Amino acid sequence: MRHQMKKVKLDRKAGPRRSLLANLVESLIFYEKITTTKAKAKATRSLVEKYITLAKKNTLASRRVLLAKLPTKNSVKKLMEVLGPRFKDRQGGYTRIVLLNNRKGDCAEKAIIEFV
Repeated sequence: MRHQMKKVKLDRKAGPRRSLLANLVESLIFYEKITTTKAKAKATRSLVEKYITLAKKNTLASRRVLLAKLPTKNSVKKLMEVLGPRFKDRQGGYTRIVLLNNRKGDCAEKAIIEFV
């Protein structure tokens, strides 16, 4: 049974999964809207919302935690200076997932993940 198992594996080992999710999060931060599969969008949403909550605090400690988690400094800079203040008054739910048609080749469920 799958009771209380929250980690989404995405059919990858830990290292490739971590880098895939970090790159998806970084792309979402830069472009504020990306198209991906439904499973990857759901896995990305939880990380992005945690990172925005950290960025809202705007402390040195939160900046260092984000620098450790994200691949580049530019994404952390945008989180702290643009996205953190934008969602300052919002309690959560910073992203939205919109389902699209299935992909033609393998019939995978596509989705758009974007900031509200």
